[in-house]
Amino acid sequence: MRLLERVVEKAHPCTYLPSRQASLEVQVLLDVTAAELEAMLERGWRRFGPMYFRPACTACGECISLRLPVASFSPSKSQRRAARACASLRRVVGAPVVDGARLDLYARWHAMREDVRGWEPNPQTRERYAIEFAFAHPAAREAAFYDDARLVGVGLFDETPHALSAAFFFYDPDYAHRSLGTANVLSLLDDARATGREHVYLGYCVEGCASLAYKASFRPHELLTGRPSMREPAAWKLADG
Repeated sequence: MRLLERVVEKAHPCTYLPSRQASLEVQVLLDVTAAELEAMLERGWRRFGPMYFRPACTACGECISLRLPVASFSPSKSQRRAARACASLRRVVGAPVVDGARLDLYARWHAMREDVRGWEPNPQTRERYAIEFAFAHPAAREAAFYDDARLVGVGLFDETPHALSAAFFFYDPDYAHRSLGTANVLSLLDDARATGREHVYLGYCVEGCASLAYKASFRPHELLTGRPSMREPAAWKLADG
């Protein structure tokens, strides 16, 4: 891999917990292999395009990396309902795509979040979408959900030798009642199981943040201890409950 830039942000108000101060360590990397990405995922890193990041907050450790052990995962009753509600949708997995349908879907989804959760506007241009969600990478994948010909959900994820990593998901607000986000995670678990992969990474779980706390409802799950360097082994522990 080639490191182009590394920065540690100055502390600023946290997006997830507004009463806290947040900071990210960000690296801009090129030529990262799927195996190298997997080693970073094991140590709490996430990827958007060529940017790799993880928390660097000094006074807070609420952003905890969460992953699902595929062999022992068992869906809850509500998760099984979500799978059934989305069973009629057609799911197409391939390389990430940039087009008008995806930009329109993202805009509608984000507008809904602005209204329901008070998010700040976040216009998505074709160029920005291409960098963040469709950057050329050997691990990059997209799962598109269709109701007949209508695009109703898009999940971006990474595929590494022993794991899948959910990166981002957005959907048609008209389909919110079907719990498409839950169905997307369950589909990734099915994919991982079918290909012999051991884990599905869900990114950071933050207690007290509605946008991220839902991840803990997938059980059993494992949580990363601390922020190990790339030279240190990563310690994951099965969560209680």
